[in-house]
Amino acid sequence: MTVQKCGIIKALLAKGVTIPNPESIEIRKEVNPDRISGQGVVIHSGCKIFGEKTLILKDTVVGYEAPVTIENCQIGPDVKLNGGFFKESVFLKHVSVGSCAHVREGTIFEEYASAAHSVGAKQTILFPYVTLGSQINFCDCLMAGGTGKKNHSEVGSSYIHFNFTPQQDKATPSLIGDVPKGVMLNQSPIFLGGQGGLVGPSRLAYGVTIAAGTIFRNDELRENRLIFGGAAKSGNIAYTPGAYSNVKRIFNNNLYYIANLIALGHWYQNVRFQFISDEFPNELFEGILDKLDLAINERIKRLEDFVEKLSEFKLASEKLKKQNQIMAQQWPVIKDLLNSYQQAAGNEDLKIIFINTIKKALKTKKPDYLIVIEELTPENKNIGTQWLQGIVDQVVKEINNKIKR
Repeated sequence: MTVQKCGIIKALLAKGVTIPNPESIEIRKEVNPDRISGQGVVIHSGCKIFGEKTLILKDTVVGYEAPVTIENCQIGPDVKLNGGFFKESVFLKHVSVGSCAHVREGTIFEEYASAAHSVGAKQTILFPYVTLGSQINFCDCLMAGGTGKKNHSEVGSSYIHFNFTPQQDKATPSLIGDVPKGVMLNQSPIFLGGQGGLVGPSRLAYGVTIAAGTIFRNDELRENRLIFGGAAKSGNIAYTPGAYSNVKRIFNNNLYYIANLIALGHWYQNVRFQFISDEFPNELFEGILDKLDLAINERIKRLEDFVEKLSEFKLASEKLKKQNQIMAQQWPVIKDLLNSYQQAAGNEDLKIIFINTIKKALKTKKPDYLIVIEELTPENKNIGTQWLQGIVDQVVKEINNKIKR
């Protein structure tokens, strides 16, 4: 070991971190040992820990099944990262991820979210209890739904979210559930059956089940629907690479996705913030905000790339060409609006009423986020949903007005 490496590992051992084979792990010098809890943390053989922003809270175990690489992740208490690569992501209390994981920038797994083995995620947000099976590619998604550990949204094994197009863009985020209702933890779960796929950008309502083996290419905004289908029909037709045929839907689905992320930012800053505690310290809260900013900036950039590509559109009608030109001309204004909405949006009165409800609940309960939210009355949850939905509606309406001429 180098002197620096030896010093960090000695400091961790001295504070109580369990490292069964200290010689086998790599911890870079920028890692702050003060940001790694000494209570119940276990770092198994072959693990690597990088990044000055890395945070590991109590009772977290990394590398039990296979070596783990962690780079600038914020990891809450009682988390199990069993094997794989984790970068610029946040994992809240009781998250579990199996071996062979590949989890990258802008990912947030909220409480009790889980993934089995061989799961890829990037710019992915899972609300509490959402479960991913094995051998899944699930990048550029937000998924909500469910009410608890026994009633949760789930993605079956061998599922793909298709997030890259023949037009070579990634304006493909899918909203599986939503933020305004999803944060209230009272919605029907969504089930995506195994060996299937979702072609982004897509929007799905609560209670939707997509049967195993189905590739779904559309939106379903009606709740409690069963979607099923076999393999696509065979064919061989003329095709022009780079041509779009559904510009309005792509733009609107991206806009709804960004609007929901903006609403989630307001939720984090005004509601999650109230739950700062030893198990949810400010460093973990800052990690969530940082990753959400990464996600919002990524989606704005991808939408900007899409708008720029519209100038290359080969098979457009004159009406569609004009609409595309307006969209491109208005993009600087749209981008500024999207950034401004992160600071202020929605109905201030509804926000204050809901925040006061949370503060009142915290006077009689310990700061356990899940318990407080789950025990809110239906009336109070409805007020919170109205506040957040108002943010989404404001963003979508005002920006669409900019391109309607």
